Amino acid sequence: MRRHLKETILVLTMAVLWFASPSEAVVPDSETCLGCHGEGGAVGSDLVIDSLRFDHTSHGELGCPACHESVTENHPDDGLAPSRAVCGDCHQDIAEEYARTAHSLNAACGDCHNPHAALGSREVSGHDMNRQCGLCHGPEEMASAHGAWLPQSRLHLEMLPCISCHTGSRNYVITLYLIRTGNGPQESGPDENGPFELAGYGELQNLAGDRDIQTLVDADGDNFVTLAELKKFNGSSESHALRLKGMFMPEVVTHNLQILENRWNCTFCHASGPGAMQTSFLALPQEDGTYRQLLVEKGAILDALNGTPDFYMLGATRNASLDLIGLAILAGGLIMPVGHGTLRFLTRKNRQ
Repeated sequence: MRRHLKETILVLTMAVLWFASPSEAVVPDSETCLGCHGEGGAVGSDLVIDSLRFDHTSHGELGCPACHESVTENHPDDGLAPSRAVCGDCHQDIAEEYARTAHSLNAACGDCHNPHAALGSREVSGHDMNRQCGLCHGPEEMASAHGAWLPQSRLHLEMLPCISCHTGSRNYVITLYLIRTGNGPQESGPDENGPFELAGYGELQNLAGDRDIQTLVDADGDNFVTLAELKKFNGSSESHALRLKGMFMPEVVTHNLQILENRWNCTFCHASGPGAMQTSFLALPQEDGTYRQLLVEKGAILDALNGTPDFYMLGATRNASLDLIGLAILAGGLIMPVGHGTLRFLTRKNRQ
């Protein structure tokens, strides 16, 4: 009897303590957050998050509470401002590297990187990288400043991202992008994409129809672009609205922004180019705003006409047909003196 009485008292005591104790705040999940902060939500335009792009990022995989842990189920009625994580808490090495540069005095991480669309370097285009730099360093201003020492500065600035010369980034490769020729449909005006005029996902999908857009170049869809496929793309009527353009891109990106002395030397690109150009990729835009890369056959970039006609690097790019024509010219130039000398040798007795 006493035993049952003790158990009853214990249960009642625990129940009283449970209801008397303050309940823990329930943290909403990302789906709940995007119900208001997603497209068409109840918040202002400056607080809207592109859920498609956000879900693709590593931040999206972690979820909203990972960076905004103070948000409760009563938000926003509780009137409390959400907490924000410090980027350096997770990206300590990058934060320390960037803090040693002059840029850190003028721009915080969020000024260049949208935390709700934070992507890896291979998931964005070189144009996207330069557009971030252009927020502070206007294209006209930079073309003029570089033009004081760099021939064809505008062309150079279109062919490589700023970080290729202004950071210690390394492992350079050539990345190919599909750009408009001006004859086909445009998803957005050329002013939005600058001189690059990148072809967007929507217009490429319209051209591809029911096929995957990669088949516009990678005809067999095996995720590997051969030289034969590049030749076919360059000569295809289907691709009349598009062409390929290459950029000299680093695979390993750093944040040690600075002016490096060896970048003033033309041989940094034009001597290291042939080795780098043995490795190239085709970058294709995706529906979520990222880029997917396909490996391209070695040697494709070195062939100017059959591989990538809109990419040329002095001292490296060549064309096999022009090589044969050059050899024919040299052979033709030798025929006359060699042939004449041979005939004179063979007819020397007659002349005597």
